Amino acid sequence: MPIQSRTATSQPPMTSSISSSNGVDNEDEYVWTEIKAEARRDAESEPALASYLYSTIISHSSLTRSLSFHLGNKLCSSTLLSTLLYDLFLNTFSSDQSLLSATVADLRAARQRDPACISFAHCLLNYKGFLAIQAHRVAHKLWALNRKPIALALHSRIADVFSVDIHPAARVGKGILLDHATGVVIGETAVVGNNVSILHHVTLGGTGKIGGDRHPKIGDGVLIGAGATVLGNVKIGEGAKIGAGSLVMIDVPPRTTAVGNPARLVGGKDQPKVHEDVPGESMDHTSFIYVI
Repeated sequence: MPIQSRTATSQPPMTSSISSSNGVDNEDEYVWTEIKAEARRDAESEPALASYLYSTIISHSSLTRSLSFHLGNKLCSSTLLSTLLYDLFLNTFSSDQSLLSATVADLRAARQRDPACISFAHCLLNYKGFLAIQAHRVAHKLWALNRKPIALALHSRIADVFSVDIHPAARVGKGILLDHATGVVIGETAVVGNNVSILHHVTLGGTGKIGGDRHPKIGDGVLIGAGATVLGNVKIGEGAKIGAGSLVMIDVPPRTTAVGNPARLVGGKDQPKVHEDVPGESMDHTSFIYVI
């Protein structure tokens, strides 16, 4: 059974800007203040959601507590209790400040890159790609602490609930957008850099049953289009772009585009066309069409 909210606090004042002198803590607090303000507005405009918004966001004293509560309720089952998951998430997030910083970067990624994302609160409550990544980070932390059974149990629940299958050993950066997210698969030895955007039905997989380092390494700022498959221990360079539906089994140099099945580099492998933007942030899926 889902847990009820444990924490009620006074409501923080709304802020309109971030003071850079206060650094990351102020950034985290700003986003959390925005989320609570958005939730209050939504509760006023949709009274049917007021109880849900209060128990999930408004009553909590921090983003860490709200997120832990929400993930606990989302991922619980008849045998994996929400109270246990709440404590597990809260303790893990509280033990490592970098996890909260990554969460805030992911919230900003969704808000800035996805025009369908109407608010931070909308992302926190409803974006299963965002929620899957946050739960994965906890599973990865537990895996690194050699708590593999509970990490794998979380991995299974994340796949069941969110249709996102990320092995707990996989390393994922911050500022990640899993847009739509359904069907995303990321293998055990995969590495995903910062500010990467991945569309639905993307696979970062191996090529057989051989063990060892066998999955893709995705650089910072990469964009991977819907339905793309990247197989093997290949490197996708910083700021590269993988076109939708492509099958990639080759290294892709930085700031270049790979398209097709099997994938080829736009401009040819000897002189691939180089783009200037960061596609993982610009979300430009189509520029390569005009230069093939």
